Amino acid sequence: MKLLLDENLSRRMLGMLEPYFPESSHVSFVGLEGAKDAEIWSFAGESNFVIVTRDSDFSELAALHGPPPKVIVLQISNCRWRDMASPIIRKHKELVTYLGQPDVAVVELRESS
Repeated sequence: MKLLLDENLSRRMLGMLEPYFPESSHVSFVGLEGAKDAEIWSFAGESNFVIVTRDSDFSELAALHGPPPKVIVLQISNCRWRDMASPIIRKHKELVTYLGQPDVAVVELRESS
């Protein structure tokens, strides 16, 4: 599973996430910095990325269109980028299993995750 970090997340997270989610990227590295959510959604679906965001707009797109792509929403208050990456790493196996199910479109990770 490869992740596509939304613009509202630090690019620096990729270094921590890469061992767990190879080939992951950030919207700015794939030419989508400043792009509309629909463009990011389309690219992620065509390129087999899971979108990682703090923005509920992608959850709404998932409810409207269904997967692909799938979405991980970080329900975490403002904190350092390392603290944003940690729950994704901690829940790596569960995310792979859960998002591997065809009917799952969105996973929310909360601070206590």
